[in-house]
Amino acid sequence: MANLQGKQIILGVTGSIAAYKAADIASWLVKQGARVTPVMTAEACRFITPAALSAVSRTPALHDLWAESSDAKPSHIDLAMKADLLLVAPATAHIMASFTHGLAPDLLTCTYLATQAPVLLAPAMNTAMYAHPATQANLACLRQRGHGIIEPGTGMLACGVEGKGRLADLNDIYAAVEKQFS
Repeated sequence: MANLQGKQIILGVTGSIAAYKAADIASWLVKQGARVTPVMTAEACRFITPAALSAVSRTPALHDLWAESSDAKPSHIDLAMKADLLLVAPATAHIMASFTHGLAPDLLTCTYLATQAPVLLAPAMNTAMYAHPATQANLACLRQRGHGIIEPGTGMLACGVEGKGRLADLNDIYAAVEKQFS
């Protein structure tokens, strides 16, 4: 098992029904000794509250690009500079497209563009969205940049369709994080 003690992990949470699983991910990371900062998109806040992620991470969940930072640096720059890992789970097609094309309309995308830390993405979306050529091209680009992709699982999705696209099993996500630090 990798030592996560003291590692600063940004947990990016996006607008997927699987966002509720981010609480389990944050809790596990904290139990492993990591310092977790949840960074949520506005869409993620529709599925899980910042209060829930703050409680399990023991750190305020951030979601406002324009919130004041504790020092002179903008919050996304401060986050990016301190990060040992950016883990985005769940990662929607939208966030992966934004990362691929350098779009930065919110705190998570700005943090992504500013970080030098390794990036792990755990996609979660409808099967057709995952299989779409645009999504696959974005995944290929992100892989080419050296980002880790935690393959989505196959099974019944929230929309009632059976197929590939559900958030990876949490144990697979944990293993990918441990591998990053081993």
